[in-house]
Amino acid sequence: MKFKIHRDHFVNGLQQVLNVVGTRATMPILSNVLIQAEGDTLSLTTTNLDLGIRCKIKAEIEQPGGITLPVRKLATIVRALPDTGVELDASSGNQAKITCSSGGSEFRIMGIAQEEFPPLPSFADQHVYNMQQGEILGMLKSVSYAMSSDENRYILNGVYFVFGDQKLTLVATDGRRLALTGKELEVTEDNAGSFILPAKTVTELERLLGQGQELKITFTDRQVAFEIRMAADSADSSGLVDSIYLVSKIVEGNYPNYRQVIPKETESRIKIERELMAECVQRAALVTSDKNNSVKLKLGNNLLEISGSSPEVGESRERMAIAYEGKEVQVAFNPHFLLDPLKALNADEIYFEFKDELSPGVFKTLEDFLCVIMPLRLS
Repeated sequence: MKFKIHRDHFVNGLQQVLNVVGTRATMPILSNVLIQAEGDTLSLTTTNLDLGIRCKIKAEIEQPGGITLPVRKLATIVRALPDTGVELDASSGNQAKITCSSGGSEFRIMGIAQEEFPPLPSFADQHVYNMQQGEILGMLKSVSYAMSSDENRYILNGVYFVFGDQKLTLVATDGRRLALTGKELEVTEDNAGSFILPAKTVTELERLLGQGQELKITFTDRQVAFEIRMAADSADSSGLVDSIYLVSKIVEGNYPNYRQVIPKETESRIKIERELMAECVQRAALVTSDKNNSVKLKLGNNLLEISGSSPEVGESRERMAIAYEGKEVQVAFNPHFLLDPLKALNADEIYFEFKDELSPGVFKTLEDFLCVIMPLRLS
């Protein structure tokens, strides 16, 4: 195998597939990137056996073939090359010679034969949906902060995708808060289904989406694949061509009945300027501590008061004018649980529903979104 490529395009391609590789791979081959040259494109593939990714970049192929090389070391070397013109020659056994166009730099890297690289799984198109990247990215960001990081509750370590009832619903919860969003979608009875996307895959998907328009989602009862189409002009700007292919195992098990967590009725509802409330919560939280990690929301007489306090720091108080003439209510929340949805959403105005100090608060928008947050005990 022998090819020439633009340094920045090569670095960008390696950057797309780098994150999948763990720092402590169980097998040496899993620390490597599979490089395959054919036609006028270079294919780069990495996997950790649970999650795999492949991207393609344009290159000048002089001799087709393939090899696997340590991906992190390769990315570091290519990024450090002084010239934009890079040549890689792996025509002599399991090592690659890397040179730059000026001839001033030369590296030889030991690799492993491409035949030892575990192939990415392929599967029949059991459930297939074509969507827009921007839509899925927005939906993921509006719920992914609520995923659990507790490994003992592995079933909650991801985002729940539900294709059914003529819509796509995304849900995430860690037991103390729940975020849900939905989008109308044509779903046939044969094509309905659901899966739990692991947190690691969610993070990768959020990073990769937005480089083009179209997205193809294919899933079975064991794995899911995302085909992320590149923008038409990406070959010139980033070197990426065709699609990025991300394939992942799904979290096995049944997601809990999230509907029972959503309050069926609340006594009061107020409309809030999202950015203003986020700023007020952020300032009020400046005086909280690990021991006193809560902010208090006090509603009454067309005013929302947000306060924080801790014995070792002091007190803070923020006030917002709102349209509210109900009874006075005080309720305390973890400030980070309030800030996460406020920062993730794009709507200028949102709604906050509440009942009393012992009941959860609910953020909603005019679109199909809600975030349920459990209260903290008032001190």
